Amino acid sequence: VQLQASGGGLVQAGGSLGLSCTASGLTFRNYHMAWFRQAPGQERELIAASRRSGGQPYYADSVKGRFTISRDNAKNTMYLQMNSLEPKDTAVYYCNANAPLFGTDYWGKGTLVTVSS
Repeated sequence: VQLQASGGGLVQAGGSLGLSCTASGLTFRNYHMAWFRQAPGQERELIAASRRSGGQPYYADSVKGRFTISRDNAKNTMYLQMNSLEPKDTAVYYCNANAPLFGTDYWGKGTLVTVSS
């Protein structure tokens, strides 16, 4: 199983960036997918999640209204559109695939997002 996150980079405050996470080796539609981030010196935090069955996504208060999570089961890919970026959004962003029914949980290696002021 592999989760490959991409799309990170350097952006100015107020700008936008899109992340992708492509999964292989698993049945993507069976997995809840999520984005986490970890800023320097801080714990990893859940910022957005998409259930395998659909429905309303989850967003942390810190990103609500600015970030949008989506998924394309046909492409085995999850996305995170980040708008109105702020320096406090600077972190390594990780994608996660979780299937409680199977007891499996997978992580990507992360992609760095740096927002300059």
